Amino acid sequence: MMGNANINWVAMSDNAIIAAIGEFIKHKRLQENKTQAQLATEAGINRWTLGQIEKGESVTLSSLIQVLRALNLLYLLNGFTINESISPIEYARLQEKKRKRASRQKNSETDDNEDIGW
Repeated sequence: MMGNANINWVAMSDNAIIAAIGEFIKHKRLQENKTQAQLATEAGINRWTLGQIEKGESVTLSSLIQVLRALNLLYLLNGFTINESISPIEYARLQEKKRKRASRQKNSETDDNEDIGW
């Protein structure tokens, strides 16, 4: 499953997705030549929790984030970024409010209603 870049996540059960994440974590840990104990210490979790992640057991999201941080994999969370976009209707409304022509500039000496000192 690790070599397939075209995994159909939608077709997978929740348990299968959790197992795939666990396999991924284990693969990355072994690539860095770290033991479970070493990575667990770096992540601030116990070795048992890391073992649960790697076995595909449910763990807390914060434990997963700690492991991703220790493996320098937080960039994987970029998929959760919210990009604000404007709807076409709102864009049209903004275009209607846009200035369409310039107005005459007022002469500050004659147009002011202030007393000019006479």
